[in-house]
Amino acid sequence: MFQILLIAFLAVPILEIYLLFQVGGIIGAGWTILIVIATAIIGASLLRQQGLSTWTRLNQNMAQGQLPPTILVEGIFLLLSGAFLLTPGFFTDTIGFLFLMPPVRKALAAYLLRRGMFMATGMHASYSSQSSSSQTTAESRPQQNNVIEGECEERKDLD
Repeated sequence: MFQILLIAFLAVPILEIYLLFQVGGIIGAGWTILIVIATAIIGASLLRQQGLSTWTRLNQNMAQGQLPPTILVEGIFLLLSGAFLLTPGFFTDTIGFLFLMPPVRKALAAYLLRRGMFMATGMHASYSSQSSSSQTTAESRPQQNNVIEGECEERKDLD
């Protein structure tokens, strides 16, 4: 996993610089910069819209006593989408916009959950009605005491 991340951290900036030079050579530096800024603005607007939609679905499910892992993983993809869209470049913008598309995001979330990339402990696993054996619920796991007690104090002298 470390090697994949290392390669990605080296390859993505090189690819972005290459694409920026190529596009800049064709349409000019000014237009290239304008497009990069426009995709960031459009992406931020779409990210806000999709984020609110996902947040609403999460709240509706929680009100019904369910916490579907698919929605939580979609939230992770939305965070990644925001990071990709704020990174200047065409490759990262493309990935960011793909993560903003609900069908793509849902398919990726379902795939990762089926592969066991995320644990769905104590959640209503609504991502796959085909296989209940891949769903993990609180009843199938030993109970763990995850309560941390503590106190909170507001300090005004830190301003």
